[in-house]
Amino acid sequence: MLTADIPPNQTIYVKNLNEKVKKEELKRSLYALFSQYGRILDVVALKTAKLRGQAWVVFSEVTAASNAVRQMQNFPFYDKPMAFNRTGRPNTQETTAPNNILFVQNLTHDTTEDMLQLLFKQFPGFKEVRMIDAKPGIAFVEFDDDNQSSTAMQSLQGFKITPQNSMSISYAKK
Repeated sequence: MLTADIPPNQTIYVKNLNEKVKKEELKRSLYALFSQYGRILDVVALKTAKLRGQAWVVFSEVTAASNAVRQMQNFPFYDKPMAFNRTGRPNTQETTAPNNILFVQNLTHDTTEDMLQLLFKQFPGFKEVRMIDAKPGIAFVEFDDDNQSSTAMQSLQGFKITPQNSMSISYAKK
């Protein structure tokens, strides 16, 4: 994944964490380690099968998150080198297995199918956008396969529809 393609964000995604460390100890240790870079609003670590060895650290400032990522890349933490991706706010729907259909949320009520098509059709494998009339603010975007949908999700995660609305993208539940 190319982190340069994703705009800086106050939430960092930490991976390659030691899975044997208990959840509460992991959260405390991450908080202590990263608080040197700025004020931390939250540390999210889950122990479900798909999310073991990963955590999200939410800073109050984008600059603090960026500095932490720069300084801590490959830092040995519980005998494993840390790795990072930039991410949107932790979203429980990230537990859904990767597939070819994306679930897009936090759209403005005046977002149209055409607007979303323009955004997503720049990615290979784009098939269609489906908006749900009864549920404004959400859409489904279909690709040929899950690799293509993943590329689009990583590139457009947090894309600002308006200065106040950042798209939240996850895999659709099958």
